[in-house]
Amino acid sequence: MAGHSHASNIKHRKAAVDAKKGAAFSKHSKLIMSAARIGGGDPRFNARLALAIEKARAANMTRDTIERAIKKGTGELGGAKLEEIRYEGYGPGGVAVLVEVLSDNRNRTGPEMRTLFETHGGNLGEANSVAWMFETKAVLVFAASSTTEDALMEAVLELGADDLKRAGDTFEVLAEPGKLAVLRQGFTDKGFKVDKAELVPIPKSSTVVGRDDALKLLDLLDALDEHDDVQSTVSNVEIPDDVAKAIEAEAG
Repeated sequence: MAGHSHASNIKHRKAAVDAKKGAAFSKHSKLIMSAARIGGGDPRFNARLALAIEKARAANMTRDTIERAIKKGTGELGGAKLEEIRYEGYGPGGVAVLVEVLSDNRNRTGPEMRTLFETHGGNLGEANSVAWMFETKAVLVFAASSTTEDALMEAVLELGADDLKRAGDTFEVLAEPGKLAVLRQGFTDKGFKVDKAELVPIPKSSTVVGRDDALKLLDLLDALDEHDDVQSTVSNVEIPDDVAKAIEAEAG
């Protein structure tokens, strides 16, 4: 987990301002549409939709835009049907990469994913070629500046979460997927500010890479994140501290 988070921190610094607002709104709209299509348009009875709306609001998406996306998802306003697709492959250095996509055209998105992998020194694999290397966990993220490790650990033990890790400027609490909603409410009730709460594929083991492969991998992850259909990416990369510091220094 630490390896993935460290890579994520470098990636965000390296990319400067991560995503253009328009592209970010498009991703949030698709997530809302998909959630509404699957579970209905009322967030009170659709936890997945409620989480998607919360993410959109955190990105400053307007109420009207959110409501329009919900209506598209439920079919009230028409719109293309979105399909959830997971792409799996290997990046530079043999790093396993999972990509979660919402697409209205599988025949377009698939070749585009393959091209992105291949042009950045990787290759797209078949279903379950790397998924078995990950396990889904509930992950709750807290700003390290907002609490202490001791206070969080006390709450972790009391609420029944599995683990607590430091990841750069944040703390991450890990738990079984079914505990996400209960833990989120529990931490909130105890006065903690939960910055993010979601289900995330966590690598069972890490692949260590050197500087050259790390740079190529970060470029691949950036390119994937910038694709309009991509909702999330995760890898099992572990970048040694000395390599990470060197890359951060080069990125400024």
